[in-house]
Amino acid sequence: MSPVDAPDDAPGTEERPAKAGGLGLLLVVARNRNLRRVQLAFVGSAIGDGAYATAIGLWAWHVGGATAVGVWFGIRLALMALTAPFTAALSDRFPRRTVMLTLDVLRAVLVSVTAVLIATGMPAAIIFVTATITSLAGPPFAIAQRTLLPRLARGPEELAAANGTASTIESLSVFVGPALGALLLTTTSVPVVLAVDVATFVWSMVLILGVRPPQRAVVEPDDEDDEEDVSFVRGAVEGFRVIFGDSRLRALSVAICAQTVVAGASGVFVIVLADELLPMGADGYGYLDALFGIGALAGGLLAISRSARGRLGTDLLLGVLLWSLPLALVWAVPNLGVVVIAMLLLGLGNPLVDVNFDTLVQRLSSDDVMARVFGAFDSLLVAAMALGALLMPLLLHLVGLRWSLLLIGIGMGLVVLGVARPLRRLDRGEHRPENLDVWTQVDILAPLPPATVEALADEAVPQRYAAGEVVVRQGDVSDLFFVIVSGSVQASVDGRVVRELGPGDYFGEIGLLHDVPRTATVTATSDTLVEGVDRSGFLTAVQGHRGANRAAERVVRTRLAA
Repeated sequence: MSPVDAPDDAPGTEERPAKAGGLGLLLVVARNRNLRRVQLAFVGSAIGDGAYATAIGLWAWHVGGATAVGVWFGIRLALMALTAPFTAALSDRFPRRTVMLTLDVLRAVLVSVTAVLIATGMPAAIIFVTATITSLAGPPFAIAQRTLLPRLARGPEELAAANGTASTIESLSVFVGPALGALLLTTTSVPVVLAVDVATFVWSMVLILGVRPPQRAVVEPDDEDDEEDVSFVRGAVEGFRVIFGDSRLRALSVAICAQTVVAGASGVFVIVLADELLPMGADGYGYLDALFGIGALAGGLLAISRSARGRLGTDLLLGVLLWSLPLALVWAVPNLGVVVIAMLLLGLGNPLVDVNFDTLVQRLSSDDVMARVFGAFDSLLVAAMALGALLMPLLLHLVGLRWSLLLIGIGMGLVVLGVARPLRRLDRGEHRPENLDVWTQVDILAPLPPATVEALADEAVPQRYAAGEVVVRQGDVSDLFFVIVSGSVQASVDGRVVRELGPGDYFGEIGLLHDVPRTATVTATSDTLVEGVDRSGFLTAVQGHRGANRAAERVVRTRLAA
């Protein structure tokens, strides 16, 4: 039996890991068979993609020099920004594992075709087309992976650790992939490098085939939902509506776009710094990129070690500031030693941003739109990166390198400080509701974002009843929604027993949703623990979310008809 398929050390796939930190959380991720396979698939794919980008970039350089590389890069960014909401929507319409497998197959075929076209000397225009389509298949694969992780993780800490692991892998691939590509190119050719990339997609496919996402409690749609179906185009831009309609996601978008503006500008100012400070001039800018990669590796480990603390908003804020404040340091002391420190700090901040951003979007977005939210964010981030890349040359022309760094660094730092308070309010803190597992099993709450379900569980008040005690009486005022943690109850209408309920079941939703007195008497049939959420909290969560409201109304209709 291979290490990939070895049985988990944990007693069962549904057991949630105890809180751990650093290496402990990394080991917990490794013991989760599904997460282990997805992360190992990402290792091969990410490193292969780095080698692929190096090979295609070199080929484009030989075809048309810097102009060809720059134009192709710009077109790719523009197309990624335009297509991201639509390709991301695939992961909300189809199983995410299926989307990942399909995109692996597509990329393997396209890279194979590109290798054959280059080897046979076909026209460059055709090769640019296949290479661009291959690049466009990468972001939806990453989104499918990011939206699959919450289904595979067995708790918030494990999810944050899984995101940290993915970020560390991505940081590693930043210089391992290009280094592998460069090494192969010195001894072989571009088609050989592309063949290696095909092998990484096959590696990814084999691993993903073994992923078995756990079944989630869902409420099947009924015929009424068909009337509200929207077109694919309107559905694809739903992610933007969700972001702009949620103050928490709006604050997150401001912070992440500020960081990405600096990232876009860095593609320009790193080369200028190398030209002015390094002995070999601009040709040595790769060394500064390597320093960034070293800092990113350290940042990935730092992000994982901090993931158990739940300071998601605060850590993201810290990561964005690490992208801006070091530029002011270079402005103050413009020498090589300070530039080295600044590049390490930029790299250190990158995983703090990426890990906490992914985790927050996963927690604040409901599962049915999560991929489209990520797709909308990707469009915003590409646009912000392009803005930074265009703004930096203009600033260099107007005020020179030092003042450009100060303006970009301090400017973006002030922007993110403007949303510091809402970011810090996103912190999950140390407390995790004791009976959260039970609340996540409630089918009418399944469409809600995980953070909303967690908030309901946190607000719930426990109540204990002995066998024979009445929990609620028919005709009483409806004031609470109840979830059964342990024990059992019996619901009766006009003295007639209509249903038996046990752990994970719930009652009280009818009176709250329809604003009527209790429609049934609920009596404990054994020693029972229930948790109740007041009217305001329940209605705000359920009626404020279309999917949850539909699910609840379907349950109400079914129970009233019984």
